[in-house]
Amino acid sequence: METRFLQKLLIDVAEGRITPDEASEKLKTLPYEDFDFAKLDTHRAHRTGRGEVIFGIGKTPEQVAAIMKRLSGDMSLVIATKVGPEYYEAAREAIPAGLTYYEQAKLLAYHGDGAFDREQEQEHKRDGSFCVQNTVAVVCAGTADIPIAEEAAVTAELYGAGVDRFYDVGVAGIHRLFDKLEDIRKAKAIIVVAGMEGALSSVVGGLADVPVIAVPTSVGYGASMGGLAALLTMLNSCSLGVSVVNIDNGFGAGYLASLIAAGEK
Repeated sequence: METRFLQKLLIDVAEGRITPDEASEKLKTLPYEDFDFAKLDTHRAHRTGRGEVIFGIGKTPEQVAAIMKRLSGDMSLVIATKVGPEYYEAAREAIPAGLTYYEQAKLLAYHGDGAFDREQEQEHKRDGSFCVQNTVAVVCAGTADIPIAEEAAVTAELYGAGVDRFYDVGVAGIHRLFDKLEDIRKAKAIIVVAGMEGALSSVVGGLADVPVIAVPTSVGYGASMGGLAALLTMLNSCSLGVSVVNIDNGFGAGYLASLIAAGEK
């Protein structure tokens, strides 16, 4: 339950629109609600400011749909990660409106009242009436890394950050990165997504004065070991200000970058 929903509930009781017993009924599932296959942390948004996120791998489309439907009852934004289009179809039967599926990012989101409106923000950018100050730069080494970069970028956008994308600027053609460096340096946080040997994060970290969040991907030949080589390179970076999330964890990088961009702790 988001804080604003809880505040509204208390105001409704204070002003007599609902009874204390009715409010108690709405709160009875705090701090979690027990489904047969999951225990939903309905109190997380009130504790941390952001609600529970659904990790799609290992869950059926029907399970994800059921969780999203329950969370959408008192959350303005519900996200499911690592899901295919069949999850969107199942969720659409449970939640007829407010769903968006981001195919490249493999991310499904429910947008209720008060959720960040990505399309509106892009329209404001086009007509010049809105300027995003809390920008995140997503820097992607190669085209094969774009799905994870998009997961990071869309996540940051869903949490209210403006995002600038810089794709296919890996170290094999480092002049491509240098051409974009002035714009990249304007961001409050930089996400660097790279597979293979993962060297791009160290390069960017040595050229930027803001936090760099490195995301190793599972892209690469046999000795990349499914992203382990890139992970170890990033963990051993000599550039200061570089932190590392797990292999293919674009969501975690986007989430953290949006906190940095917003100035939240």
